Amino acid sequence: MNCTEAYKEHIMYTFNGFCKVVIRYAAINAWRERSRRRQREISFEYLTEEKFYPFSTSDEYFADPYKEYRITICGQTIILTNGNLAAALLSLPKKKREIIYLYFFGRYTQQEIGEIYGSCRSTAWHHIHSALQMLQKEMEVLSHGET
Repeated sequence: MNCTEAYKEHIMYTFNGFCKVVIRYAAINAWRERSRRRQREISFEYLTEEKFYPFSTSDEYFADPYKEYRITICGQTIILTNGNLAAALLSLPKKKREIIYLYFFGRYTQQEIGEIYGSCRSTAWHHIHSALQMLQKEMEVLSHGET
């Protein structure tokens, strides 16, 4: 099908008109939304002490925020503030505990951990992954046991 120059020009003007209408109504919708927000919003300057409500609260009745749990791994003492995490770490086998310590606290790479235990990098990754899975299961057991 051969399009004439006049037909191509007609399509171009029609498309331009359509785009202008879409942009106009998008601007109108944005203006309406902005005015609706302005009607509902209150500036912080207008809030007084009597009307102020805190944005959030936290219940700390049963938790001691400064309680420290000390555990020793690889001859190093680690201070944790989460009792469940400390208990879960202590319930892991010694090798798994050491691998978690070396990877997360000691910042050793998988290659370095593999060299320490006489294995390759992928085996070290497998040990890290399985230790984390065991730790996750222990944490779930401990968290469900408290409630």
